[in-house]
Amino acid sequence: MNVTGLKNLLELGRTKKLKSFLYFSSSEIYGDPSPENIPTPEEYHGNVSCTGPRACYDESKRLGETLAVNYFRQYGLPVKIVRPFNMYGPGMKLDDQRAVPDFFRGALLDKRIQVLSDGSPTRSFCYIRDGIAGFLLVLLSAYNGEAFNIGNDQGETSVLELAKVIAGMTDAQVVFLESLDGDYLTDNPQRRCPDLTKARTWLGYQPQVGLEAGLRRLLAWYKEVYNL
Repeated sequence: MNVTGLKNLLELGRTKKLKSFLYFSSSEIYGDPSPENIPTPEEYHGNVSCTGPRACYDESKRLGETLAVNYFRQYGLPVKIVRPFNMYGPGMKLDDQRAVPDFFRGALLDKRIQVLSDGSPTRSFCYIRDGIAGFLLVLLSAYNGEAFNIGNDQGETSVLELAKVIAGMTDAQVVFLESLDGDYLTDNPQRRCPDLTKARTWLGYQPQVGLEAGLRRLLAWYKEVYNL
């Protein structure tokens, strides 16, 4: 669906007088960047396995970018591309299975946060309000055919550090377990941090919400929505 759904929308866009078309790609298109490419700029071409267990998502997003850019080049469709970096915030269900909601689920329901690795991989987490601000800046810009990293570059946080922060907010315990999925850690990026130079320079983008402040907002939302 990442490819066929996009192709259908691009074809529909050709029949309409669109002012702008925003394609949501992913930071996963970079794969597992080499250390010298952290923070990762848009010009980095990626280090992605095309046959690994994560490839169906990574490669579909890469193909999606190729489709989007070529619809701009060939048909003049006003397409822009955003590459979100680890967004989180209200709206994420507790059973989402990504790290932030998964850790909150364990903390709030079982008082146990399960870490299914050694906790060393790092990510740069971006609160959804900052993400939406970036998405709108790209959508409303005149930079057709361009791709922009959108995220928060104010430091990387390891999976274990994230678990400990959430544990501290919820009086939970962090435990280490092994995933039942044998491919769980295969091709898992060790680091993920955006270079936001392009977004800052071209769009004036500036993330504002720090990790702990964002997590506290999400915690309050979970308590309200799930009556916890």
